[in-house]
Amino acid sequence: GISMISVKALREKQGLSQEELASKIGLTRSAVAMIENGSNKLTVDNAKKIGEVLRVDWKDFFID
Repeated sequence: GISMISVKALREKQGLSQEELASKIGLTRSAVAMIENGSNKLTVDNAKKIGEVLRVDWKDFFID
């Protein structure tokens, strides 16, 4: 899916490093980096986890 809102912008707004976000959602830092730069597609599963940590609706990560 195409990201509607930026994972990176939200993460930075909350003052989390890629490493911190990664450990909270059970991914590697490089996996988070790849999601952020678009080389790794964001799955619904990961969107739900990220949404929970960053307190946004996971559906906001996708344009339907």
